[in-house]
Amino acid sequence: MSSNLSWQAKEATVGELAARAGVAPSALRFYEREGLISSRRTSGNQRRYSRDTLRRVSFIRASQRLGIPLAAIREALALLPNGRTPTPEDWARVSERWRDDLNQRIELMQQLRDHLTDCIGCGCLSFSQCALVNPCDALGDDGPGARNLSQPCYPVGD
Repeated sequence: MSSNLSWQAKEATVGELAARAGVAPSALRFYEREGLISSRRTSGNQRRYSRDTLRRVSFIRASQRLGIPLAAIREALALLPNGRTPTPEDWARVSERWRDDLNQRIELMQQLRDHLTDCIGCGCLSFSQCALVNPCDALGDDGPGARNLSQPCYPVGD
């Protein structure tokens, strides 16, 4: 997919923006339905996106790769100005909102990584004993059913 979007263009078609952002046109329509980006309609009812939408789409894609939910992405984008390209200060304000959450996710992933070999190496993969599937059997006394894996029992730095 190659982009024919000129650097001088003030607006882009769905195809031009999709090619430039490296996403499918359907993704742009989805983002718009979800309130993450907006467009104007021509007299022929075709979508036209302002140039700053390219940065918003890039931000959405990067956020999704980090596992940020669409609702949080929508809230963050609502902090950005409409009608102008966001400044580095705008982006810094938005990214600061996620710093603690991302640090917690990184810590959890590191803990899971560090204990993965022990768990798989034991060969049990038991729901009652496996530290990955049922860490510390924290909810075992509550009986069968789904387990809360959001808070691992591993001490920090273990």
